[in-house]
Amino acid sequence: MTITGHQLIGGRDVRGTQAGFFAVNPATGTQIPQEFTGAGKAEVELACALAAQAFTSYRHTSLNERADFLEKIGQNIVALGDQLIDAAMHESGLPRARLEGERARTVNQLNLFAALVRSGDWLGMRHDPALPERKPLPRSDLRLRHIGIGPVAVFGASNFPLAFSVAGGDTASALAAGCPVVLKGHPAHPATSELVGRAVQRAVVDCGLHAGVFALLVGPSIELGGALVADPRIKAVGFTGSRGGGMALMRIAASRPEPIPVFAEMSSINPVVLLPGALAARAESIGKGFVASLTQGSGQFCTNPGLVLAIDAPGFDTFMKSATESVEASPAAPMLTPAIHGVYTNQTAELARHGALRQVVRGQPGSGPHECQAALMLVESNDFLADPVWHNEVFGASSVVVRCPDLATVQQVITHLEGQLTATLQMEASDLPMAQQLVPQLEEKVGRILVNGWPTGVEVASAMVHGGPFPATSDARMTSVGTLAITRFLRPVCYQDFPEALLPEVFKR
Repeated sequence: MTITGHQLIGGRDVRGTQAGFFAVNPATGTQIPQEFTGAGKAEVELACALAAQAFTSYRHTSLNERADFLEKIGQNIVALGDQLIDAAMHESGLPRARLEGERARTVNQLNLFAALVRSGDWLGMRHDPALPERKPLPRSDLRLRHIGIGPVAVFGASNFPLAFSVAGGDTASALAAGCPVVLKGHPAHPATSELVGRAVQRAVVDCGLHAGVFALLVGPSIELGGALVADPRIKAVGFTGSRGGGMALMRIAASRPEPIPVFAEMSSINPVVLLPGALAARAESIGKGFVASLTQGSGQFCTNPGLVLAIDAPGFDTFMKSATESVEASPAAPMLTPAIHGVYTNQTAELARHGALRQVVRGQPGSGPHECQAALMLVESNDFLADPVWHNEVFGASSVVVRCPDLATVQQVITHLEGQLTATLQMEASDLPMAQQLVPQLEEKVGRILVNGWPTGVEVASAMVHGGPFPATSDARMTSVGTLAITRFLRPVCYQDFPEALLPEVFKR
């Protein structure tokens, strides 16, 4: 398939009105020759106008038609073959196996939402029959269902060029809800975005849908994202990225004449609690498993275990020795972009100079220009509590171990943490009384609690929650992974005393 470097709007290639830009191969530091035109306000205007025109017809598609569309997108993505994987490898520095797995996840979640759409469960239909004889007042016949909220702006993420990007979870759930999508592709992987965008664009044609159902805008400017969120035809936003970026979009959305919701997944350090029984029984294996999770993908996962709360009990020293040796042996690997690598390098260097640091361990130095050298740091609980710098997310393979004298201190640390995506308990049966005290506290802080696992690896399933209290996400009631993600882009409508002939078709099934 030919990559043109243009915007995909209304079923056409549209040359962007802003300056051209190039992607960089992070593994080599070299510029990729293909030039891409940048989208500006004119392209935002065109894409949003078409999305608004498409909304009515698209939200009235039948459940089967919409499900077929989602499945067709997945089929078209698979049909791209190696061209897609090769482009993603060059633009992200990620290995082939990881990207092939991510492609499968992308297709699987499209199929998951297709099955959900066909089931009709997401409609949330309710019926309170009329009670004309009720005293003192009769009750009307009341029926409820959910409909799509309107055109949605979706922002592609840097760390998942497929599964959280053009046809990722935000796009899949918005399209499943009956909402057209205007997608801002991440500028780090424009060729990958264009290929997937063309797969979606082709599915729109294949399924006979309005051309405004999907648009892809690309460009490196901050103004592009701001203009998209500010456009009055956009009714909701899906975002995965930094806290600064998410907060900026939230401010724009809140200041509009018609404020709109922004569902932003932003910042999390995902605490892991090591309880005494677990340390006594398997400290060495816990250390190895922790570092394997920490360094996976150069630590560039939102569920990366960036904080370990360990009770200073027998086995703690063994855990630290195992984790230290594993970190020291871990090879450096490319980070997603030069900018991400620069921020990681600065943050880890700043922490390593901190006066409260008790120990720092680094992985193998890199030989490439933008490679992540893993970092493991040890601080005492009182020092962690005294300085909020230790609480900040470091995007990469860096983690802080906090040595706590007892369970009460662990609980004190958890109280001072911000909202998180996940928390993990490493425990044995003997730790059950402690775990029973921690779980209610963790429920108030996180969206997903694990026992004897590691937080990296988010299953795409109906019961999955990939969300949490602020700043993990902007809305703790929602998830960006799993079938519940569709609710972000729905709103309820009540139909009172409707005659049968006037009721929407879904009530007549």
